[in-house]
Amino acid sequence: MKISKRGRYGIRLLIDLAENCCGDHVTLLSAAIRQSISARYLEQVAIILRRAGFTRSIKGASGGYALAKPAEEIIIGDVLRALEGDMLIAEPPPDGCGKLQQCIWRKVFEPLNRRIAEIIDSETLASLIKNSKHSDEYMYFI
Repeated sequence: MKISKRGRYGIRLLIDLAENCCGDHVTLLSAAIRQSISARYLEQVAIILRRAGFTRSIKGASGGYALAKPAEEIIIGDVLRALEGDMLIAEPPPDGCGKLQQCIWRKVFEPLNRRIAEIIDSETLASLIKNSKHSDEYMYFI
C-alpha cells in the first residue's frame, strides 16, 4: 500500500482550507500556489472531497471552497479512504485456502491492517494542524 499524490494533496488541501478560510471561501488557485500543487490536479481532488462531504463549494467570482464541517470532526482515515479506497495492506485470503496463507494473514497482514486503521482513524484534521504548529515552535539554529 502506498498513499498516492491524490491522498497526500487532499490532506494538504484540507489543512490549507482550515488555516486560510476564516469564514470566507478559499479559491483553489490560491491554495494550489500556497501548496505548490498543480491547480488542475487540485480541482480533481477537490471534487472528490466535496462529493465525500468534507468540503463545500460556492461558484462565482467570490466563490471557492471551505470545510463542510469543523476540523475536529474530519478524521484523516475517512479522508484517505474517500481519496484512495480501502487502506488495506492485503485482503483476507479466500475460504478454503491453505493453512500457510491463513497463518501469514493472521500473523502479518491482519495486524498490519489493524494498526494502520488505528493510526489514521485516531488523527483528525485539527490534530494534524495543532501538531504541525507545535513542532514549529522548537526550531533551533546552530
